[in-house]
Amino acid sequence: MPDFPNIILYAIPFFILAMLLELYVTAKHQFKSYETKDAFSSIAMGLGNVVLGFASKALVLLVFFWVYDNFRLFTIPVAWWSFLLLFFVDDFSYYWFHRVSHECRLFWASHVVHHSSEHYNLSTALRQTWSGGFYTFIFWLWLPILGFHPAMILLQMSISLLYQFWIHTEAIDKMPKWFEAVFNTPSHHRVHHGSNPIYLDRNHAGILIIWDRLFGTFQPELKHEKVSYGLVTNINTYNPIKIAFLEWTYLFKDAFSGSKTLKSRVYYLLKPPGWKHDGSGKSSDDLRNEWLEKNTKSE
Repeated sequence: MPDFPNIILYAIPFFILAMLLELYVTAKHQFKSYETKDAFSSIAMGLGNVVLGFASKALVLLVFFWVYDNFRLFTIPVAWWSFLLLFFVDDFSYYWFHRVSHECRLFWASHVVHHSSEHYNLSTALRQTWSGGFYTFIFWLWLPILGFHPAMILLQMSISLLYQFWIHTEAIDKMPKWFEAVFNTPSHHRVHHGSNPIYLDRNHAGILIIWDRLFGTFQPELKHEKVSYGLVTNINTYNPIKIAFLEWTYLFKDAFSGSKTLKSRVYYLLKPPGWKHDGSGKSSDDLRNEWLEKNTKSE
């Protein structure tokens, strides 16, 4: 068992210092990116994620080791080249986990937490799920099958999470063009957090934006379309318990109450957020297409 440190815990002091620096910079330039109650809610969600992470990571390690010991095709050594390969396959896995988390309501129920803030700053990066860690790891199950050691996988997942911290800011406008072309940046990720129809479900990248460009989900930040942060319908609460579980209650109510066919109940779990069995709902694709049609005509 490779002895890798829990780098997320070591990074906590850096998170605090970075948020204080961002607060100073944004205040100096008169940005109103922080709201006290919202920031404390995000920090509370982050702390809850760390605490619950001890249990979820134990479960993930247990499953990964079972798969690794019984089903691996190769034994990939812990070496510099294997970490380089792991960097790409982990980021590929993250892209599809993130994309499905926006396109399937069962996964959206945990991921919506991260999008629930109407502000965009480094504290928003800490607004993490309390439930997702117990089941979203399935998108990485193919890695121990390939032969990557479970400890390597968890380390790379933590590295990816650390990278994504700094892109949650309005204090940085654009990075150099070559960087914007390859990597996820504050500009790309601001789009991802936008509730504007044109920005919905775009830029699912973890570290590399190349996956969005390759699979047709890339959307640049538009100068004439200022990002409006939050959800299509905001939850309007700072209560961490509600932030963590409100969408789960809505999902269970939609899927298991009222008079519906079994097929409709299953669809509430699998279809995108916004889907309704009576056809009255609108998905992000519907909202985006309406926006494009309206704005194309106006031009």
